Amino acid sequence: MNTYIFLLDGFAVSIFGSVLSAAFCNVNNTPRNRLVFWCFALWLPLLQGAIYAFWGADFLQKVYPLAVHIPLILVLYTLSKDLMWSVVSVFCAYLCCQLRRWIALLIVALVSGGELVHNTVQLLMTIPLLLILLKFVAPAFRQLAHHPAKIRAQFCVIPAVYYAFDYLTTVYTDLLISGGYVVIEFMPFVCCAAYLVFLLYLSKQDQKRFQLQQAQKVLDAQLSQSVREITALRDSQALARQYRHDLRHHLQYLSACIENGQTEQAQSYIAGICREIEAQKVQCYCENEAANLILSAFAARAQKCGVQMKVQAALPAAVAVSDSDLCVLLSNALENALNACQPLAAAGAVCTVDVQIFEREGRLFLQVRNPSREAVRFENGIPVSDRPDHGIGVQSICAIVERYGGVYSFAVQQEEFILRLSV
Repeated sequence: MNTYIFLLDGFAVSIFGSVLSAAFCNVNNTPRNRLVFWCFALWLPLLQGAIYAFWGADFLQKVYPLAVHIPLILVLYTLSKDLMWSVVSVFCAYLCCQLRRWIALLIVALVSGGELVHNTVQLLMTIPLLLILLKFVAPAFRQLAHHPAKIRAQFCVIPAVYYAFDYLTTVYTDLLISGGYVVIEFMPFVCCAAYLVFLLYLSKQDQKRFQLQQAQKVLDAQLSQSVREITALRDSQALARQYRHDLRHHLQYLSACIENGQTEQAQSYIAGICREIEAQKVQCYCENEAANLILSAFAARAQKCGVQMKVQAALPAAVAVSDSDLCVLLSNALENALNACQPLAAAGAVCTVDVQIFEREGRLFLQVRNPSREAVRFENGIPVSDRPDHGIGVQSICAIVERYGGVYSFAVQQEEFILRLSV
């Protein structure tokens, strides 16, 4: 009786591990794959039975990785085309077999049963445990297959260590049974170390996530502001086009004034129209519309503040940086420059903001220079400020440049603040 239960349990654990590995690897997603897998899964216990009949249980245990696990990995790889995840799936399925074993050992310890009870409990636990793992664990496991290879390799560490430990200490040697403290405490040590590494990794990821969330909030706020400015400028440009369209009506009015000898009234009307059109004009610095809008807007603001703005721009209509990111970069750089110049201009000093922006070999280069009389505090090469709502623009600039894999630098030289960046 015990022999039959042992054989049935061997068949059950073979199906348990094969089905769970296939579910982890997600190979049963087509009728062809299901047919190939189940032909292999049903053939595998027959192979194990033949080995058991000819060479016995001990020999079967020792060659189990060669006779079962390696062929299973090869079949999963053939169906999934992912060797690494096939190996991980088999290791993790082997680890899950420990659940059957431990529950059976617990029941045997409680009821004082022997090997027959142990094998029977393992056999009875197979289907319920398999269904639970397939429903709740396998879907989550399959999602990990889409992560980078580095993360998947980290996830495989504990199953691989347990696999090697189990075979080296129970199948090929008797180190675990001999009761050596180093061997007995090895897996608890691995679990503790893995927990601590996971804790540190999770803490690091939370910090990165928090920083990204803060950067995203800053970018969203700056982007909303830039979009509003662009919308207002485009409306002004549309109004200027409307004035040009209505030029015929203006000329008719002026002709009537001249015919009636109303020269002064005509001149006054011309001056008024010119002022309105000039106020709506967007100066053309380069071929890029977004850059022209931002540069024109800040040039007008600088003029109102008594600050000169010198612009050298050479950007094509399309650049590698998106319009929204370009607007955020330019807006924040020029905003910071004007904020630094306004107190100096109010005190009667001559201030000039020098802007150079161009594209070369597919990369955008920007340099903004402005007077700076106040001391600037730097942390890790980035200017920082203790004043509320200050420093957000610099954070936005750094976040965008880093996202594009570019470089930036902030410096103060001879009472002049210099921003340089390349994306």
